[in-house]
Order: sequence, then structure tokens, then C-alpha cells
Amino acid sequence: MDMKHLIEAARDARQRAYAPYSSYPVGAALLASSGKVYTGCNIENASYGLTICAERVALGTAVAAGEREFDAIVIAGGEGEPSMPCGACRQFMTEWGKPEMQVVIVSGQGHRRDLTLGDLFPHAFSPASLLEGAGK
Repeated sequence: MDMKHLIEAARDARQRAYAPYSSYPVGAALLASSGKVYTGCNIENASYGLTICAERVALGTAVAAGEREFDAIVIAGGEGEPSMPCGACRQFMTEWGKPEMQVVIVSGQGHRRDLTLGDLFPHAFSPASLLEGAGK
């Protein structure tokens, strides 16, 4: 799948967001190493702490389908400059993504940032950190 189609999938997912409190819809499209694409949108809740970000919805859907390795994620936010993923989403992506995984963030106005997960979240706590801490 080329990046253009992944961006379109993220923007389509953004249209399905449930964001009545922030009025800030976000969509994500995740490319698994298998070649399959999984999408997600933010789902807000009146109890704000229970809100789920688009990135975590996409990853949760993919993992529930049996995927464990990912090559890229596109995150489509609002207008202006591309909005960076929150810390919880960065940590969640680190569970399955390698530092070289592509992270593309786009805005409604066409602004785009191309990063890797390692750029986005350097010195991340990962599954490998647990092994290192256990002396393995």
C-alpha cells in the first residue's frame, strides 16, 4: 500500500470520530506488516479520562485481529499544523512498533510531518526494557 492510500484511510476514519466534547476529530490508519490496514478514530466520553485516541483504537483493532508487527501509521488531525500523538499513544505504539516504523501526521489543510517512531519517542520504555532490567 502506498502512503497516499494510507493517508486517505486515516482521513476517512477521522470522519467517523465521536468527538462531541473537544470537537477535534482524529483518524488513524495503521499498516500491518501483513499488508492489512486497520483504522481507528478518537472516541470521547463524558468522563474525559475514558476517551480513547484514534491511534489506540487502530492498534487495539489490529492486535485483536492477531497482528503483532507494524510498518507505518498515519494520524489525521484537525486544521493547521499536524498534531502530535499524546504520550499514552506513543507508549502504546512502542509496544509493537520498531523505532524505524513510519509515523506520518497530516492535518486537514494538507500539512504533513514524516517521522519514525524513534524520532517521535526517543529513549522509549519498550518490551526490551523489561528484559534489560531483568538482566536478560
